[in-house]
Amino acid sequence: MYKVVVSNQCSCFKNSNMDGTLHFESQDEAKNKALQMAEKMNKEFCGKHEFEVQEMFTSYVISFYNPARDNCCGNGCCI
Repeated sequence: MYKVVVSNQCSCFKNSNMDGTLHFESQDEAKNKALQMAEKMNKEFCGKHEFEVQEMFTSYVISFYNPARDNCCGNGCCI
């Protein structure tokens, strides 16, 4: 059994009709769904976050990070 899990659920995700955890019989199905979801989230959500897919054991985890700001000083406070 393979899973797709959305680990960081921003308000856009919570307001969408997407499920935070999905189960699949095959690894290919899970990977394809995770990639489709991340692409949809990056295109249709507000744009404050950039979503990416990471493989972890039998799960594909969709998470986001905040893109670095143009005026970042490099001390790590912008992350």
